Amino acid sequence: MDEEMDVLFNNFNDLMDGGKYAQLKLELNSEQPANVAEYFEELSAEKQLFIFRLLTKDMAADVFSYMDSDTQEHIVHSITDREVRNIVDEMFLDDTVDFLEEAPANLVKKVLRNTDAQTRTLINRFLNYPENSAGSLMTIEFVKLRSNMTVGNAIEQIKRTGTDKETIYTCYVIDEHRTLIGVIPLRTLICSKDEKTIESLMQDDVVSVFTTDDQEEVANIFKKYGWMALPVTDAENRLVGIITVDDIVEVIEQETTEDMEKMAALLPSDEEYLKSSVRHLAKNRIVWLCALMISGTLSSFVIGQYDALLETVVVLSAFIPIITGTGGNAGSQASTMIIRGMALGEIEVSDALKVVWKELRVGAICGIILGMVNMLRLTLFSSSTGFIIDLSVSISMAAVVVLAKTIGCLLPIGAKLLKLDPAMMAGPLISTIVDAVALLIYFTIATMMIVQFQVAV
Repeated sequence: MDEEMDVLFNNFNDLMDGGKYAQLKLELNSEQPANVAEYFEELSAEKQLFIFRLLTKDMAADVFSYMDSDTQEHIVHSITDREVRNIVDEMFLDDTVDFLEEAPANLVKKVLRNTDAQTRTLINRFLNYPENSAGSLMTIEFVKLRSNMTVGNAIEQIKRTGTDKETIYTCYVIDEHRTLIGVIPLRTLICSKDEKTIESLMQDDVVSVFTTDDQEEVANIFKKYGWMALPVTDAENRLVGIITVDDIVEVIEQETTEDMEKMAALLPSDEEYLKSSVRHLAKNRIVWLCALMISGTLSSFVIGQYDALLETVVVLSAFIPIITGTGGNAGSQASTMIIRGMALGEIEVSDALKVVWKELRVGAICGIILGMVNMLRLTLFSSSTGFIIDLSVSISMAAVVVLAKTIGCLLPIGAKLLKLDPAMMAGPLISTIVDAVALLIYFTIATMMIVQFQVAV
């Protein structure tokens, strides 16, 4: 696909450099809007404005909705009020709101100044919905039908108004109070007789979301039912908008990125990496690094309590990295699986006992195998350490793996119970906690074995 884009962009550049503007305009306006928006990222600021003015009104609005925020801001800064008005008039309302949510105040004022009173009221209402809520994602461009309509009347209405709607594949049925009472697919309308009523054909078991529902919950509903659109209602079940699948794809990307950042001990950020300043990146990392460094003193404290043991049996210190490393890896494996399961709705807080029981058994199998492999490795390649030391390390490793997997599965569930993001309980944080526990187990078992068999080194 990258090669295809390179060929396409080179063709645009050749036409522009050769002064073939009529041909360039024709090809730009016949291309997919998303591809043209990507082309803008390759252009200088001056060329961006030139190319934008070659687009038709409809195409300009479509391309604008796909642009990154920096390009959008540059375009709005550079074009006239009339051109801004054309863009807003042609864009779907949810795309306009998405742009305004990220735009600086002066650009927001310029856009609002060039909209009619009704559109301005709608935009302000959308901007007042909580961030990352269903209300902030929805669009009002959808097909509304009345239950007493006939199929023939409904199809005529869709033909008359459908070009301004974001989707016509699913139509929503409301009563005189705008209460959502049913849905009917376009396929059903097309395949039914004209005299049939909407009420006799509609599905009345409607699944909808409230304007205040979190976007992650909305994404889970889309995943469960596989729909292309989902109705949004207010507290009185009045239909106020719909959310389309293209918006949910963006939500899934945002939520996945946020979880990955939290799992890597980073503060979530909406900015792209290459567009983020060094100061911004450092600020997002230093908080967690400081927290992890401070929590790491717990491991130092545990080691300090066993100074006498380490001075007597110095060789024990050589195995600290492998014990803590194996424990951290085991804990991270378990926490990652549980976090994924919770994100997909496969695991609930009420499943805690089932999860712990399963991870105990997984940990026991993995721990025993790792302990045996480690014992064999030490026996064959580290004969100078002695059998009891080798056995102590191997038993410790098995025990650490079992406990690490238990901790790794419990912490995300505990976070969910405390209404925190389970993704925080992964990666570096799990490793830091497991390190201290692993050292405690290791030194306790080593002390017992050495005292029991009176090992002297």
